[in-house]
Amino acid sequence: MLNVDSVSGLRGEALGALTLSLLPGTPTLSFIGAIGAALTLGMSGSSVLIAILLLPLFIPLLIVGAGAVTSSESGIGADAHLSLLGLGLLLALVLAP
Repeated sequence: MLNVDSVSGLRGEALGALTLSLLPGTPTLSFIGAIGAALTLGMSGSSVLIAILLLPLFIPLLIVGAGAVTSSESGIGADAHLSLLGLGLLLALVLAP
């Protein structure tokens, strides 16, 4: 029988925090990508510009999501990180086209 801990290397609490951080994090990244695509829609050669505009917005979300898993593994709890991810989702919903 295959144990979940041996596959992912995470305990149950950290795996739950990972799942809960992916729920608001994935749509947030998608909405931010839509904002970047809308900003550079009519420009030619905009692929580098999208990367320059969106990378500073993507990195903090990824750090907060990883921080949720790390803090859950250490026993602190992931509530603050999940609240920040929820705030990011709300802001992205409001600002997305």
